[in-house]
Amino acid sequence: MKENIKMLSCLLMISIGAFAQKDKIKEAQSLFDKGNSQEALAILTKTEYLILNASDEDKSDYYYLKGNVLKDLAVKNVDAANNFTLASQSYQDVFLYENESGKFKWTIKANMALKDMKASLVNGAMADFNAGKFKESAEKSYKVYLFDKKDTINLYNAASSSINAKDFNAAVTYYELLKKINFSGKGVLYYATNKKTKEEDAFVSPKARESAIQQGFYEKPRTESVPSKKLEVNNNLAYAYLERKDYSKAETVYNYVLELNPNYVDAYINLAYLKLQMKKDLADEISSLGTTPAEMQKYDKLNARKDDITRSAIPYLKKVLTLEPKNPDATKTLLGVYRSLDMTAEYNALKAGM
Repeated sequence: MKENIKMLSCLLMISIGAFAQKDKIKEAQSLFDKGNSQEALAILTKTEYLILNASDEDKSDYYYLKGNVLKDLAVKNVDAANNFTLASQSYQDVFLYENESGKFKWTIKANMALKDMKASLVNGAMADFNAGKFKESAEKSYKVYLFDKKDTINLYNAASSSINAKDFNAAVTYYELLKKINFSGKGVLYYATNKKTKEEDAFVSPKARESAIQQGFYEKPRTESVPSKKLEVNNNLAYAYLERKDYSKAETVYNYVLELNPNYVDAYINLAYLKLQMKKDLADEISSLGTTPAEMQKYDKLNARKDDITRSAIPYLKKVLTLEPKNPDATKTLLGVYRSLDMTAEYNALKAGM
């Protein structure tokens, strides 16, 4: 008898919890409809624990509303990148529970919302980039990539924006990931002009573009070939490593850049710069030494090493001047190297040829 009472009590609690959950969803929906997304989210967050014992259909209602609330906040630029991610997770839960229940109440609308969010993030990332908000642009572009990993250009945009933001840790992460997925960026873009907006739009294929033209919505088709970005990806990755003072990795990647293009002037210049940065770091270490016998001995070793590193920049600068005899940066830097190493004859010869 006692066991039956306990069972009845448990079922009653679950029933009460279900009603409470439905009431809270209705309350949150009402606030959301009135434009009060922050208040709606607060209610949904506080009552999320009640959803554990709800039916799959109620869970679907809950997560669809939560996704809409988070999406609305993101569109209003309230912690946009994070709220878009959380909204995406909520919509994914809708897919999960509706698939389990077999009742597809919100699946189509949730899928459309995801596509809309991706477009909003892409536009937001572009707006941030144009406004000089490079870090924010990178974060949004990376979120778009996480939404749709097949659309790898967004990962490339995240990496490029990170370089502009001087966020070299993020840049290394994104560029290394681009290398891992063997990104090249090479392809063909299919454009046509929207008759209504007068703006060019891109199409996934020539057939899709032709269909839009035949329906009378577009005109002036244009096809553009996109060259490989492999060289740029590796060059920027090397630069990011260089700015992090990870000289060994930077040198390795720059050498790979030169395998891709043996006449790439920027790589030779940056390799020379890398050596001179190493020299500068050694010079700073030398200047911090005292005058004890041990420190003086260390001074001699570091000073000799400093000169060797400085000397190793010469072949890179000479190569630049072979490719571009009047390159002002290479000429100026090489003159400085010759002067610092007391290479008077070489200095005078280069100076005379200017």
